[in-house]
Amino acid sequence: MADRNAQIRASLNAKLIESGERERMKQLLRQRLMEYGWRDQMKAYCKDIVKQKGLENITVDELVQEITPKGRALVPDSIKKEMLTVLRQYLSKHEEL
Repeated sequence: MADRNAQIRASLNAKLIESGERERMKQLLRQRLMEYGWRDQMKAYCKDIVKQKGLENITVDELVQEITPKGRALVPDSIKKEMLTVLRQYLSKHEEL
């Protein structure tokens, strides 16, 4: 079952890339996150972490690892729902997936 899900995800991702829909969805997500102030929140959070740990004491990879859970949690449900709706609309138009 996990194998089948991975195949479906890979196929969907390939179709989204081919059609340009993935890029359009990324642009929409960026726009919505900017409107919500998510980027500013994350920027402030990054600055706080760097201040706490010291610039010389944290790598970019470590910073990304630390901020990722909070970044995901800060995405409003309304944006998640909108993105899911866009994806479902795409799928309904491309039922061959």
